[in-house]
Amino acid sequence: MPASISLSALGWSTPDGTPLFSDLTLTFGPGRTGLVGRNGAGKSTLLRLIAGQLRPASGQVTVTGTLATMRQEALQRPHDTIADLFDVRAALDRLDRAEAGTATPDDLARADWTLPARIDAALARCGLQAVPKTPLPTLSGGQRSRAALAALLLAEPDILLLDEPTNNLDRAGRRAVIDLIRGWTGTAIVASHDRELLEEMDAIVELTSLGATRYGGNYTAYRQQKETELDAATHDLHHAEKARAEAARRARQATERKARKDSAGRKARAKGDKPKLLMDAARERAEASDGAGAHLREARRAAAEASLDAAREKLEVLQPIHMDIAPTGLPPGRTVLRLDHVSGGHDPHHPVIRDLSLTVTGPERIVIDGPNGSGKTTLLNLITGRLAPQGGQVDLPVTHALLDQHVTLLDPGQTLRENFLTVNPATTPHTAHAALARFGFRAGDALRRAGDLSGGERLRAGLACALGGTPPPALLILDEPTNHLDLYGIAALESALAAYDGAILAASHDPAFRHSLKPDRVIALGA
Repeated sequence: MPASISLSALGWSTPDGTPLFSDLTLTFGPGRTGLVGRNGAGKSTLLRLIAGQLRPASGQVTVTGTLATMRQEALQRPHDTIADLFDVRAALDRLDRAEAGTATPDDLARADWTLPARIDAALARCGLQAVPKTPLPTLSGGQRSRAALAALLLAEPDILLLDEPTNNLDRAGRRAVIDLIRGWTGTAIVASHDRELLEEMDAIVELTSLGATRYGGNYTAYRQQKETELDAATHDLHHAEKARAEAARRARQATERKARKDSAGRKARAKGDKPKLLMDAARERAEASDGAGAHLREARRAAAEASLDAAREKLEVLQPIHMDIAPTGLPPGRTVLRLDHVSGGHDPHHPVIRDLSLTVTGPERIVIDGPNGSGKTTLLNLITGRLAPQGGQVDLPVTHALLDQHVTLLDPGQTLRENFLTVNPATTPHTAHAALARFGFRAGDALRRAGDLSGGERLRAGLACALGGTPPPALLILDEPTNHLDLYGIAALESALAAYDGAILAASHDPAFRHSLKPDRVIALGA
């Protein structure tokens, strides 16, 4: 029987009681399915429910076949090796005893002599040169992610569950993941915002506040269908607004007619030229008719309001977030940044940046390229003064803002308004609210603590604090900004940066994001 996953009337709520899934019914069969949705929509939670790491509040999860998921938590344990990540330490110790001549009969009966070769093959397929005894802490973040993928290959499951598998990976690591998914013939569910990876999918399932929707095809097909849905939702909203206006117009006309009839009735009663009995009967009939008409009009008004609310909710789900950035006023000939034979790094004996010279003039857009460990983040820290150079000189004569993937610009204990005022001390609380609203944080959102935001919300809040002032900084420095953004957040970020007229220095492994920047230059490190 082919591997499959069936979710039947699934329900789950967050620890504070907020419903995340309600009566969710889905089926995943053979093929590769991309799982998308805004941060907080429940992608990671759904994968954990499928994997059995969480128990549903209601409904049922049925899995046919063996299942494996990336062990993200194992990547953080300080004393583990690749063998521990692969869960083969005991099996390798058994082989060591056999080779040393100290194996028991039980050891020899259970020995898997093909295991070392299969481990080597799994590591090589993921582009990782390492041995089982390699400690995980000695590997870079990208190398640990590759090791986790290799562990999946070794397990040979029927079903793969991957949660943001290309995060923190360089170009070679991303290619390893894409090659793995491209060649996968079983069932795979991949929660990701990586558009290049999503192009390899056979179907896309999107989670929203309205439920789950399946789209056939890869990311390009999904975007085309979403555009069609957005057009239809916009049309439905306009129709619902017209229907509500028409219901209000008819109610107003009915009120005016009733007022005229009541006035005429009072005048006729005052003249006294008709018997009171007839006048009372006519009034009762009129009141009954008016009452029925009022009930009908109220029902129509309520239906029009409900249709309008539904249309607005659907449009809000489909509508991209917009970020509004003021002009910087940066002149084309202004020197923004100058590096003169700069060397530096965390190891004084082996600086990762060596004798680098660079001049940025006017609103240039520059991408810093290179594999993991080549010094991209180190270079950005040298530029911003977080790290002192060991040689050479850094000159940064303009205002700047650094946004890294963890948005350390924000104090997690402060509200968004407090963070904005800290970054922009010359502004007022009213200005802070207005600026945050331009980046999608309206009304009470400004009073949310930064530490309570999702990854995508946090980066958007960082952009608001860094670029929401007037004028914004002349240089924006970005370190892997899309790592924790959902597809909507990436689209909003790209739109905001397209409108930004300052200089941009960006380190990113995301090819689609790099392309959207339309860089003037690419600086290659570690080449």
